[in-house]
Amino acid sequence: MAETMRGMRLGAQSLETDAGVEFSPRVTVDFQCPEGHEFNLVFAATAELPDTWECKKCEQIAVRLENGLPIDLAIATDDGPRTHYDMVLERRSREELEELLAEVLADMRARRSAGKLTA
Repeated sequence: MAETMRGMRLGAQSLETDAGVEFSPRVTVDFQCPEGHEFNLVFAATAELPDTWECKKCEQIAVRLENGLPIDLAIATDDGPRTHYDMVLERRSREELEELLAEVLADMRARRSAGKLTA
């Protein structure tokens, strides 16, 4: 086996080339912390851009810059993580949910009256 691997550094380099590889579109986003440190990060063009990021130098919260000016965080409407109920409301209207609930309750009552307590 040593004869066939002569001159090859195992694991040190790849035999693949970048020829024909098309990278996904990217966008560079600038941030500035309260200490004045400016840095930029690269995100996918389709990604939702964060409003804040932790500064690597002073570990304070840096704010995203747009056109060289920090964005107003008071305008940002991040209500936190979406709940299961929020996602259901995105797919169905309240009327549809009320109708579905009525059907399920009627079915459950019918099963209970027939002596079947569980589905």
